[in-house]
Amino acid sequence: MRVLIIGSGGREHALAWKLRQSPRVDSVIIAPGNAGTAAEGENVAVAPDDIAGLVALAKERRADLVIPGPELPLTLGVVDAMRAAGLPCFGPDRWCAQLEGSKAFAKRIMEQAGVPTAACRIFDDAAEAAAFVRSAGAPLVVKADGLAAGKGVVVARTEQEALDAIDMIMGRKAFGDAGSSVVIEEFLEGEEVSLLAFCDGRTALALPSAQDHKAAFDGDTGPNTGGMGAYSPAPVLPDNQLEAMTDTVIRPILAEMARQGHPFTGILYAGLMMTAKGPKVLEYNVRFGDPECQPLLMRLDSDLVEIVEACLAGRLDTLQLRINPQAALGVVIAAEGYPGSYAKGMPIEGLEEAEVQGAKVFHAGTTLRDGRPVASGGRVLCVTALGDTLADAGAAAYAAVARVRMPQSRFRSDIGQKGLRRQAGSC
Repeated sequence: MRVLIIGSGGREHALAWKLRQSPRVDSVIIAPGNAGTAAEGENVAVAPDDIAGLVALAKERRADLVIPGPELPLTLGVVDAMRAAGLPCFGPDRWCAQLEGSKAFAKRIMEQAGVPTAACRIFDDAAEAAAFVRSAGAPLVVKADGLAAGKGVVVARTEQEALDAIDMIMGRKAFGDAGSSVVIEEFLEGEEVSLLAFCDGRTALALPSAQDHKAAFDGDTGPNTGGMGAYSPAPVLPDNQLEAMTDTVIRPILAEMARQGHPFTGILYAGLMMTAKGPKVLEYNVRFGDPECQPLLMRLDSDLVEIVEACLAGRLDTLQLRINPQAALGVVIAAEGYPGSYAKGMPIEGLEEAEVQGAKVFHAGTTLRDGRPVASGGRVLCVTALGDTLADAGAAAYAAVARVRMPQSRFRSDIGQKGLRRQAGSC
C-alpha cells in the first residue's frame, strides 16, 4: 500500500512513523514533509494548500490512501477533490470541515445538536462588537472566526484587552480574512482537556483523553501558541468517563451533521473546558491535534491503516481500539521568540542520543541542510516518551529533551504538572 500524507509538522511525522509500523504499508509520501519525515518516506515539495497539485501527486504516485494532517487542506476541500478523482482520502468533506474553519458555524451546529458550550455573540462589524464589550464587561473571550493557526483566541481579563483584541483581529487584520468576523464568548473557568475520536459518519471510537499546553511559558503564562506540549491520559477526564463524554460532545455532532446531509468521516476533536457546571465545548477541530497526536499515537497499539479503512468503509462499529496502558508525554522544543519572530537555520544535534532509551523525537519545523537537520519553524521538535505513570513519562521525556542541542531554543519545563497535581489531590 502507498500512502500520501499531507503536511509538514510534528503531527505528520507521527502519522508517517505510525503508518510505517503497519505490515500493509509499503511506502509513504509526505507533502511537503520535514527532516523527520524524510527518514520515514519520501518528501515531495507540494504545499498543503495546493489542492490541484496534491491530487496530481496522488494520481502520479498511485496512492492507495491519502491522509491530510493539518486543517487548511481540509477546509479547502481536499477530501472532496480526492474523492472526485477516485482516491480514498481520510477526513471530512469541505462542508463538515467548517466545524473548524468557522467558529460561528461550529457554534450553530453545537446549538442545533444540543452540545453544551459557552454563551456567545457573533459580529461582523467591529463597532458593534466593541459596543457589546462595553455593555457586557469583562472577562470575555474574543475569537477570530476563521483559521488562525491556533493563535486567534484572546482571553480578555479586562474590557480594554477585549477592545484591543477586536481591533487586532478586525481592524488591523492580524489574521487576515480569518478576522472578518469575531465570536465573543463568556469566560469559562476550569481545566481544559482534549477528546479525539475516529468517526465513520455514524459511529465514533474515542481515543484516550489528552491535555495540550497552549501558553508559551511555564504556569500557562504568555501568548497562545500552536501548543508547547501534551500528555495522555489527562486525569481530569479518566478512561471510565470517555464513553459518557463521547455521548455528550461527539456523537450528537455526528448525528446532526448526518441529519444535514453531510456525514462526518475522519478525526473529530473536541476541546473541552471542565467547569464547575459540567463540561463545555470550547472548539472543534476536524483532524488530529498537534502536539496531542504524538503522545496519542505512541499509545495506540492498533494498526492505523485498519482503523482508517474502517472509517472510510463505514464499518467502524466492527473494531475496538487497542491502547497501551502506559502514559505518554511530549515536550515541544521551540525557537526563541516563538510565537513572535524567531531565528531559523539553527543546527540540531543530539537526536540519536535523545532516542536511546525509547523516547521518540518528532520533527515539526525542521529541514535538511547538507543532510543534517536545522530549524525552519517556530515549533521545531516534540520529544515524546512513554512511562508506567505520568510522572515516569515526564521524566523520560525531559531526560531526552536534555540530550537535544539547538541554539536559540526554549521549552516549557512544566508539561504534565496539572495532571500530576490532580493525581496528588485525589490520593
